Amino acid sequence: MANAQGGAATGAAVVVAAMRAAGTTRIFGVPGGGSSLDLIAAAKAAGLPFVLARQETAAMIMAATTAELTGTPGAVLVTRGPGVGNAANGMAQAALDRAPVLLLADGFTEAERAFANHQFFDHAAMLAPVSKGAAKLTGPRSAAGATAAELLARAMAAPRGPVLLELTAAAARGESAPLPEIAQPVPEIAQPVPAVAPELGAACRLLAEARRPVVIAGLEATNPAACTALRRLIATLGCPALVTYKAKGVVPDADPLFGGVFTGGEAEAPLLREADLILLAGADPVEFIPQPWRYAVPVLDLGTAPRPLHYQAPAVAAYGALAPMLERLAAGAGRSTWTMGEIAAHRTAWLRALANAPGGNGGLSPQAVVELAQAACRRAGADPRVAVDAGAHMFPATTFWQAARPGDLLISNGLATMGFALPAGIAAALHDPARGAVAFTGDGGLLMALGELATAATLGAKLVVVVFNDASLSLIDIKTDSRVLPEGALGWPEADFAAVMTALGGIGLRAADEAAYAAALDQALAAPGPVLVDVRVDPGSYPAQIKALRG
Repeated sequence: MANAQGGAATGAAVVVAAMRAAGTTRIFGVPGGGSSLDLIAAAKAAGLPFVLARQETAAMIMAATTAELTGTPGAVLVTRGPGVGNAANGMAQAALDRAPVLLLADGFTEAERAFANHQFFDHAAMLAPVSKGAAKLTGPRSAAGATAAELLARAMAAPRGPVLLELTAAAARGESAPLPEIAQPVPEIAQPVPAVAPELGAACRLLAEARRPVVIAGLEATNPAACTALRRLIATLGCPALVTYKAKGVVPDADPLFGGVFTGGEAEAPLLREADLILLAGADPVEFIPQPWRYAVPVLDLGTAPRPLHYQAPAVAAYGALAPMLERLAAGAGRSTWTMGEIAAHRTAWLRALANAPGGNGGLSPQAVVELAQAACRRAGADPRVAVDAGAHMFPATTFWQAARPGDLLISNGLATMGFALPAGIAAALHDPARGAVAFTGDGGLLMALGELATAATLGAKLVVVVFNDASLSLIDIKTDSRVLPEGALGWPEADFAAVMTALGGIGLRAADEAAYAAALDQALAAPGPVLVDVRVDPGSYPAQIKALRG
């Protein structure tokens, strides 16, 4: 590999080559000096797009979302010091949502460290709890390509997660060994099943003995091959299946075997109390709410890799590529005793328990915001992906938005960070411009990522941002337990987000009733670029919904 002038390859060029070889589709970031600019230039030369975000956490969320949708590593570049500090929340999101991301940070040379303290702290030490590995390249004649390739492979290994590469300007600009001919990260489905024959045999026997099994699909089941195999197993069993938030669409909402969403709370408990076996298919415990496990029946746990289990020791656990294990289970499975009528009754009861009627405080019900949006998409012939922020609105969004396949609904579940929906929606729209995206966000979450409205406008992203505007941190307000807090502790004057969107170069609309909202959605979905719909929401029904969910 040589540079454009025919000389030896630079560190920046071979790092970019390693990312291209691993399947990375674009780099997100907020550059500083040093290696950032060299990496951007090298990416342009290699045909790898760079997307300028407005804040580093948002860039990390964009990269993590892209990684989820592509199945290949995401990439982010930031400056040293404050850039890395701002990226820390995004690293935690990628870690707890199992997204492979390479964070490229400008670093300090040994010579600089002899006199410089400005902006310095130990990047790797700070990020160690939320990264799978880290490396530092400080000078020329480095093995930049091999180092980057090893980190990317580590990020892709189960369980997937983020890694850190510190690259100084000297390392980026200096000569580097060419990218070695190494094995690239192997997709999960192509990995051999480990030697778990005894465990799989026991799993088959346990499932064969069950009469009323219930399947819970988790984030690892979104892998295409695993999803196909799991759907086949569920159909063979004829049993109800629940999905975690991250696994929405693995079992379509329209499937008669769909039983609802599993969180570890109370809403799905009536169904699970009738089970004599619970099969966890790629359900990572990081997806469950922090409540004790509620069920005494045997648990069969299938995952890509062993992980800490804090709920209940499974009766049988098997780890490896999910698809072959699920196929083996299906080959020996018999029909359950569940009836379609029983499953439908449980699903109806689950939906009824989580319904959001208006609370009398003015504005739309949160459920109506979601259902009217999907109805508008169907009128327009649109099929956008949906990104959902953290906050009280996430419960009606994840319940009532109908998903048909993995990736239809995007959410930060492991970390549940506010400010997720807008950058995730931008990433989804860039990934698949034909589908575009809808971002459901609360006003609190949007205020944390407000600058990314400018990113969406600059990119011309096909994105509809729907703001659940109630001028409050509604989910936190529910948790006050009637305590009297100082004025302004959980709320603020209602903001005009539509005006902000217009000022930043997009289209901003407001709606306070269903008719105005439906008209705004029709206009938004017809627009070629980003549109924000600021919806006045009645939060009065949230407490009852949270009670139904969590118990």
